[in-house]
Amino acid sequence: MSKEIEDHRLLNPSSNEPFSSVLEKHVSRRRVMQGGLGMAAMTMLGGFGLLGSASASESAAGAKTPLALAFDAVRGAMTDAVVVPAGYTAQVLIPWGTPLNSKAPSWSAERHITPEIQANSVGMHHDGMHNFPLDEATASRHMLLALNNEYIDQKALWAPQGGPTGMDEGGKRPADEVRTEINAHGVTVVELKKDGDGHWHPVADSSYNRRYTSATDMVLSGPIAGSDYVKTQYSPNGTNTRGTNNNCANGYTPWGTYLTCEENWPGYFIKDAGREMDDNRIGISEGRGRYGWETAAGDDSEQNDEFARFNATPRGDSATQDYRNEPRTFGYIVEIDPYTGEKAVKRTALGRFRHEGCWPGKLVEGEPVVFYSGHDSRNEYIYKFVSEAVWDPADANRPGANYDRLAIGAKYMDKGTLYAARFNADGSGEWLPLTPDATTQDGRTLAQALNLAADDLAGVIIHTCDAADLMGATPMDRPEWGAVDPASGDVYMTLTNNSDRTVEGTAPTFTNDGAAIEDMGVGYGTAPTNAANPRADNGAGQVIRWREGDTATRFDWQVFVFGAAVGDADNFSGLTEQNQFASPDGLFYDDREDEQGILWIQTDNGYPGVADYTNNQVLAVVPQSVDYAEGDAAVIDGSDQEQLKRFAVGPNDCEVTGVAFTPDKTAMFINIQHPGNWPSVDDATVETDGTVRPRASTVVIQREDGGKIGV
Repeated sequence: MSKEIEDHRLLNPSSNEPFSSVLEKHVSRRRVMQGGLGMAAMTMLGGFGLLGSASASESAAGAKTPLALAFDAVRGAMTDAVVVPAGYTAQVLIPWGTPLNSKAPSWSAERHITPEIQANSVGMHHDGMHNFPLDEATASRHMLLALNNEYIDQKALWAPQGGPTGMDEGGKRPADEVRTEINAHGVTVVELKKDGDGHWHPVADSSYNRRYTSATDMVLSGPIAGSDYVKTQYSPNGTNTRGTNNNCANGYTPWGTYLTCEENWPGYFIKDAGREMDDNRIGISEGRGRYGWETAAGDDSEQNDEFARFNATPRGDSATQDYRNEPRTFGYIVEIDPYTGEKAVKRTALGRFRHEGCWPGKLVEGEPVVFYSGHDSRNEYIYKFVSEAVWDPADANRPGANYDRLAIGAKYMDKGTLYAARFNADGSGEWLPLTPDATTQDGRTLAQALNLAADDLAGVIIHTCDAADLMGATPMDRPEWGAVDPASGDVYMTLTNNSDRTVEGTAPTFTNDGAAIEDMGVGYGTAPTNAANPRADNGAGQVIRWREGDTATRFDWQVFVFGAAVGDADNFSGLTEQNQFASPDGLFYDDREDEQGILWIQTDNGYPGVADYTNNQVLAVVPQSVDYAEGDAAVIDGSDQEQLKRFAVGPNDCEVTGVAFTPDKTAMFINIQHPGNWPSVDDATVETDGTVRPRASTVVIQREDGGKIGV
């Protein structure tokens, strides 16, 4: 999630011990163990303590070639440019507004964007992405790229007319402006090719090029499909909805589909009466939506309630006569087949909340398929979905073949068990099942505690956040992106920051931006620290990792690295000028078949000390190259600084997000979101001259000699 659109309300009403408190106890306990208690530390961490050593990585991942980062760390930068190491190039590839077909004209800074132009152009504010081969033999020079378009910059979108219309209090938005903004959201799929001189370009008028927007018809699948919870005037049988919104991070499946994740979607809806428990818990607003799309309702050109649906206030005699349930058709993982353009499917079994992303776990034949996801809000939870079906390698993606990938998705993603994570101070963890018959902390079944029928799994999914509250999951410091080492199964996740942590023992307050919120059911205004979130007023964040245990409900965890500025008293990882960072956000594990993989960390930073030194950045570390020292607060410490390096820096005001690699690792794709004054030329390393109409863009980074990235 971009910090530009963070919902600062705290929506967790539980009194569950937050991760910061768990982490504070965990760090303190590990420090006590320094000295002659190495075996005790290993026992506490279930053997996880050796994860960083070469011997442990080889046993977990096979004997892969040791890998050392072979670039010089770049210095911090504050320019209108993408800065990469010596010997590398950065090319701007598909900025917002790039035509996908002949229905959209070429870009010009003065161009007025219409609904049709935007529907046929690359969307706005690029975020998570993944690439899909068209043929295995050409996969590193010819592919499809699916990328999220998270939200919009209205100032840039409407620059030729001086800004958007009707954004003042009580203002009514013009229908075509709203349609254009709706079409700027969602997902872009584009065919890409690399030419003979090493430059990449989109393929014009490709049959693969397409958009999924906030107006695209989509299928509801899984537990809530067809239930009374999601029946609307648009879909009286509760099987369809329109659009996907605020898509931040992403995921992918082993069978060749793209997963896009609905994150800060509640801000697009309003509900002024008839509010349900889940409306309050998940943060549906009153009064006016983020961009006021609902105010265009009633326009003479409105079709099929295209704007009215964003107002969920009950108006009819039943749910099939209005849009009271429209917000319940959002908050899911959306599966897209990038090859066929078949209607996208919302996989509701994976939970309903503000999904940051969705990452597949280690894949093992004959075992369930696992996906991890974080709820990116302060004091929210980490989730795991375990499929009912077990993995069959015959279901793996076959590029170039024409078959029903979404049917395979239904097999693995429509039935299974959703869990929420509890982190314990001793380094252990527990996955808590979110099923109707699960036993809550007070001894009731989860169905009873939620006032549902005994077998109402759909109701549990609708109330995913409430269910996790009741089961005792650990509130975290904004879980954002995850990444999985497919060999060892180790899972990494960024906890970007939390400005509302207090020291252990401080009583939590229950306010929301200073206002009383008893009627909203909203929770922590502040929360005490815990073992996994050990820092009060945590502005710098951290990356954690865990390894699954012998059962589906157990895991062992540790902090991998703490963000900090040089000179911070709580710089537990000993960061230096070459790698200081804060607010880790994007994360990607770059698996290499015969070599140890690289973990890439991206930032969305506003933390003093770091933000004053550098723009947002990309850092690299080979996890197997850092040695876990028993008793330390984190895996990476002062002895590991040469192993964690700054690889790239983005232009002024941007967030660096999204990562994809060609299979041969010779090209790395990143996204530059909400830049302030960039790009003005095709070469991203050249600074702008004057003022430009900023455009979020995908950037491809390559070595000048054509070699592998990072080595």
